[in-house]
Amino acid sequence: MSSAVSDIAPASARRSPPLPFRTVVDAAVTAEQNATATRPQRKGIELLIGTSHVSYERLPMLEIVCDRMMRLMTTTLRNMMNDNVDVSLESLSSERFGDILRGEPGHAIFAVFKAEEWENYGVVILSSSLVYMFVDALLGGGCRDTDSGGAPPVWPDRPHTTIERNLMEPLVRAVLADLSHAFGPLCAVTLRFDRLELNSRFVAISRETNGAVAARFLVSIGNGRGEMTVVLPHATLEPVRDVLLQQFMGEKFGHDQTWEQHLAQELWQTELELDCVIDEQMMSLSDILKLKPGQKLVLQHREGAFAQLRCGGTTMFSGRIGQYKGRVAFKIEGPPVTSAPSGDLDAEIEQMGEENG
Repeated sequence: MSSAVSDIAPASARRSPPLPFRTVVDAAVTAEQNATATRPQRKGIELLIGTSHVSYERLPMLEIVCDRMMRLMTTTLRNMMNDNVDVSLESLSSERFGDILRGEPGHAIFAVFKAEEWENYGVVILSSSLVYMFVDALLGGGCRDTDSGGAPPVWPDRPHTTIERNLMEPLVRAVLADLSHAFGPLCAVTLRFDRLELNSRFVAISRETNGAVAARFLVSIGNGRGEMTVVLPHATLEPVRDVLLQQFMGEKFGHDQTWEQHLAQELWQTELELDCVIDEQMMSLSDILKLKPGQKLVLQHREGAFAQLRCGGTTMFSGRIGQYKGRVAFKIEGPPVTSAPSGDLDAEIEQMGEENG
């Protein structure tokens, strides 16, 4: 009995103290990443069937929206950080929603937002390097200063703290405001920030097999670089799909005010030719060929009847013919009207024939 107790005692004495909660979380995250990295690669027909690319119609206007958002974000981030910031569009692709989330390396932050008018959700993914770079810039760190060697800064590989998450919320709101302004020329949409997530499993706004559009932006501050991805499921873009399919030629959502004013002034000074039509009548080709100098054409227009003012074959106004200071004048009296022929012209034609004879 004493020997059994002696055998158990060393085992209990060798028992290690419990690990801190942060260490347990880091170990679990690292194990999950290692399991993902060692996952067997699919080959052949499995790779073809399970491809992450989703066949979808090309959206020309969405590319212009992303280009406009890139320029807006550059100005916004420069004002927030008071430093030189460069934002560029890396890619715009259509993939499966689950593959987009799993393809984000490191400890990324997932910002879920809702499009009020479209009644659906989207995600803004901030890479770990972008988070550390933005927090360091806000707190006055030295990551913005280029060192002698020009080497990029090295960031810690750990989950983000609550303070870092709270500091990233203003950036997310600014990005959503720029994205809303980028869609402004196409349609009015309000993008409302919903929540921040550290685990992609909690970003359940769409099925993993559903298609989504991923716009990846590269943000550079000094020597540091980070990636931001805007994910919009196809179901979210469905209300404005017809607008995004349109072909747009010319300047992207822009116009030159100087040229616009000059064009308007020149249009107001354009010279037009106006024709005053007293009467019209149909004649056969044989009668036209018999016309000779000295013959008279009898019109069906009587005194006081309406005449028409035309421009380029289009009747603009109707009015009456008269005299003003010894000249023939046309008085506009209203919109175009059709006046029916009045009177019997046979007697007049016979009378004119007798006079000519």
